[in-house]
Amino acid sequence: MSEIKVDIKVKKDHDQSAAETDRLKITGSDDSDAENITSDSNKSGQEEIEYLEVNPAEKLAGKESEQSESPKLEEAISDQDKIIARLESELEARDKEISELKSQIDELKDKFLRVLADMDNLRKRTAREKDEFRQYALGDVLKELLPIIDNFERALRVAEEANGKTFREGIELIYRMMLNFLTKHGVKPIELQDNRFDPSLHHALTSEESEEVSEPQIKEELQKGYLIHDRLLRPTIVKVLVPKKN
Repeated sequence: MSEIKVDIKVKKDHDQSAAETDRLKITGSDDSDAENITSDSNKSGQEEIEYLEVNPAEKLAGKESEQSESPKLEEAISDQDKIIARLESELEARDKEISELKSQIDELKDKFLRVLADMDNLRKRTAREKDEFRQYALGDVLKELLPIIDNFERALRVAEEANGKTFREGIELIYRMMLNFLTKHGVKPIELQDNRFDPSLHHALTSEESEEVSEPQIKEELQKGYLIHDRLLRPTIVKVLVPKKN
C-alpha cells in the first residue's frame, strides 16, 4: 500500500505563557489567583491545529498502486508454484533414475558372481582333467607294449629247453616287435651318417686325439639315440676322435 501524506501545522503561544508567569512572580498573587492564571495560560498555550488536509491525487495514486501491485504479487506466487512443481518433477525423475541404476548394479553384481563361480569351476575341472591326463594318457600306448612283455615272458620260460638258435630267433622277433611299436608312434633311431659328429644329435661321452682326422669324428656308438617326429627324444652317446693339438 502507498502512504497518504497528511500535513498538520501546530502553533503554540509561548510568549503569552512566559508573560503570565512573570506577572505572577511580580504581583505575588495567592494560590487561587495563581491557579486561575495558570489555567488561562494552559488554555492559551494549547496546540492549535490550523488545518488537516489529504491530497486527493495522492490518495487515488495509492489505490492505483495497490491495484497494480496485486497482479504482480499473484504472478510471483504463480512463478514460485511453477518452480516448485518443476523441482518436484526433477526430484522424482532423479529418484527413478537412482532406482534404475541400483537395479542395474544388482544385476551386474549377480552376473559377475556367476561368472566368477563358473571360472572357479572351470579351473578346478581343468586341473582335475590335467591330472587324469597325466595318469591315463599313456594307457593306450602301454597297452600295446603288453604283447611284447608276454613274448619276453615266454622266451624266458623256454630258454632252458630251447637251443641257442631258437632262443636268439625269439629275442630277435621281440626286438622287431618293439621297433615296429616305436615306429608306429613316430619314434625312430638316429642313424650315423659318415661318422660325422653332430652336437645337436650326439653326446660325446669320451674323446680321443688323433692325427688321422681334421674334424671331430665318431669312433664308436655307445648308446643309440632316437627322434620323435623329427624332434630329439634322446641323443646318441658316442666316443669321439678329435684332431691332435700341435
